[in-house]
Amino acid sequence: MVYFDNAGEDNTEGTLQIAKDEALKRGIRFLVVASTRGNTGLRAAQILQNTGIKLVIVAHSTGHMEVGQQLMDMEIKKKIENLGAVVFIGTDALTGFAIAMRGKQKFSEGSVIADALRMFGSGMKVCVEIVAMASDANLLPVEDVISVAGTRYGADTSVVIAANSTNQFFDIKVREILAKPRYF
Repeated sequence: MVYFDNAGEDNTEGTLQIAKDEALKRGIRFLVVASTRGNTGLRAAQILQNTGIKLVIVAHSTGHMEVGQQLMDMEIKKKIENLGAVVFIGTDALTGFAIAMRGKQKFSEGSVIADALRMFGSGMKVCVEIVAMASDANLLPVEDVISVAGTRYGADTSVVIAANSTNQFFDIKVREILAKPRYF
């Protein structure tokens, strides 16, 4: 396990390399990477090119920050897809509904789960969430995958995780932490 001294995008290259190396070493067939605007996704697609590892990039739903706005840069999305990766844009499994409920000053079980996962770092919450989202979209089999996410920008967290869909959320298991920031 690698601990980064700080959280954030400065760890992106190292985190993606760790994920690639571990996937190849362990025979893991799928990598799932969070990418809001597309930069981390594009870098992952470049690093994984010609490895045989299937890459799924998961982005935020349209309207996540502003009504009608999609944060993923569509030109970068095309580049990612041209490198052979799949880009999935969908509703955040843990926070989409929770944000709506918070706006109404109501409680959401999803927000409790999200906050508990954030105790391990923001990237850990996103690693679990994107696996559920990609599984819901039938982009992942029910098997061990490697998930990569980060704190705000870039990537700083990577885990081996047993994939499953949102309706089987508690069957998703973080098997091993490969990298995370020590301080977040």
